Amino acid sequence: MTSTATSTATSTATATATAQPRPEYPRPQFVRPDWLNLNGRWQFEIDRGDSGLERGLLERDLGSEILVPFCPESELSGIGDVDFMEAVWYRRTFAVPEQWRGRNVLVHFQAVDHDTTVWADGVEVTRHRGGSTPFSANLGDVAGREVTLVVRARDHKAGPQARGKQSDRYANHDCHYTRTTGIWQTVWLEPVPTSHLNRPRITPDVAGSAFHVEVPLAGPRRGLTVKATLSDDAGVVATAQARADLDLAVRLTLAVPAERRKLWSVGAGHLYDLAFELVDADGTVVDQAASYAGLRSVSIDGKAVLLNGEAVFQRLVLDQGYYADGLLTAPDDAALVADIELSLAAGFNGARLHQKVFEERFLYHADRLGYLVWGEFPDWGCNVGRDGDNQQPTATYVTQWLEAVERDYSHPSIVGWCPLNETWQRLHDRLTVLDDVMRGMFLATKAADQSRPVLDTSGYSHRVPETDIYDSHNYEQDPAKFAQAMKGLAEGKPYVNEGGLDKPWSVPYAGQPYFCSEFGGIWWNPDARPDEDSWGYGERCRTLEEFYARFEGLVAVLLDDPDMFGYCYTQLTDVFQEQNGIYRFDRSEKFDLARVRAAQIRTAAIEKGRG
Repeated sequence: MTSTATSTATSTATATATAQPRPEYPRPQFVRPDWLNLNGRWQFEIDRGDSGLERGLLERDLGSEILVPFCPESELSGIGDVDFMEAVWYRRTFAVPEQWRGRNVLVHFQAVDHDTTVWADGVEVTRHRGGSTPFSANLGDVAGREVTLVVRARDHKAGPQARGKQSDRYANHDCHYTRTTGIWQTVWLEPVPTSHLNRPRITPDVAGSAFHVEVPLAGPRRGLTVKATLSDDAGVVATAQARADLDLAVRLTLAVPAERRKLWSVGAGHLYDLAFELVDADGTVVDQAASYAGLRSVSIDGKAVLLNGEAVFQRLVLDQGYYADGLLTAPDDAALVADIELSLAAGFNGARLHQKVFEERFLYHADRLGYLVWGEFPDWGCNVGRDGDNQQPTATYVTQWLEAVERDYSHPSIVGWCPLNETWQRLHDRLTVLDDVMRGMFLATKAADQSRPVLDTSGYSHRVPETDIYDSHNYEQDPAKFAQAMKGLAEGKPYVNEGGLDKPWSVPYAGQPYFCSEFGGIWWNPDARPDEDSWGYGERCRTLEEFYARFEGLVAVLLDDPDMFGYCYTQLTDVFQEQNGIYRFDRSEKFDLARVRAAQIRTAAIEKGRG
């Protein structure tokens, strides 16, 4: 694949890559040639009482500076304030290129935590709730002049909110880490014509050897046509076009001839280039964008999850996407690539992206490297009620999750969706908010995407009987006891997380594909001081050899189970005080990777004799 969609194209801004953080194109699956990166120095002020609007922060200069896109809690931001912030404010004035005249200028925020209001030249232009998903505002035709943006982000300490692993106390504790407030992904500008392409949905069809594409339009009008061109390294593979003035979303099919058919698979992320044009009646190109696509299928056969019709054991690792200096924000694009390569080097073939909606560039690198991914919503933060009704997710959980699914729908690396995680709550004879929201998120995911399996929640309280996948979390450290706990899958009685004999958490298992989606978490940090705040699951290993014995034994239990389609080992790296990673928090090695890899890469029982 050779299109501009694969490049690390930098902004048309004059700042150099060394002066401007995260200069690469932030949306690599839908690339337009003109854009402007707004990362860099912004005015900044913490508003601990959320009184800034009353105190005039909208109208005046702010008291300090911050390096966007790093959150103020991070070292890389230049602030490094880890106390609670009810609200934060940003301000920046920038010049819009003159050559953009005649087009509307969109300002894109890839992610801001949590409730955001944006003003342009003193006028409110958009609001958004949610810390993980992108949103935009139309600034109009502002080419050739200066615009002042002001951003307020509110991040309330109390109440139900999708926070993921962000600590609800001042300090880090257990598996809760330093918070992220405000802007934490790239801010950028993009000029678009009045009639323009919106982000397409690309659905691979392996059985039909084709891609089905839906292209929604903004500002549709008579006489427009959408054209799509699929290419590989040898040139054009297929073209398709359709009128753009009959349907709200243009639907195209791009057939792939047998001689040009190459499947996307584990470790071989073959991608086709995909170019879109919006053309008017006289043949003038009104808008254009570059994308890419991978031809692969996901299906279910009994208890096996198939990739391209073959059983591929999913050797997943739990990846929380934290960095010591940037927190939720990778310090640079190379760090995203490095995390995938570290996982592959240890013998994993994919990851559960845990309690975080990862940035789009991570998924782009997963696409091109053939790395399996499960998408997950950072739902932690709603355990605020009483026993039996303790989980209180709100309607915005469904809204934000749908934004994430829509953003990431076309990535071939994503092979499953998991809206919730460890939503423990006992079952009783009343339907609760958790029942409603979990079912709503499951149904919304299935309505948005029929091409991938959906797991209603990872571990603990399964509330949707027809969930595509069933799972459990089991951190037993003794391989023999672990094997005893997991052996019931063959008889349709797998290990299920429960709250006690009189407090069941989940609806019964119904024969779905099953995997242990969290296990291991083996506590080993050879550098830890006796008085250091450090933890992992079970008793800390006394020797390095003890770690290998545990790891090899636990992994073998799951690889050797003919009814187990995969696993997810906790975790890729240490994260602050949670020191149970395959790598240290700084990504340096802790183990003999050849030995860790050897334990995982042998053929799994479910892979034998299938295909």
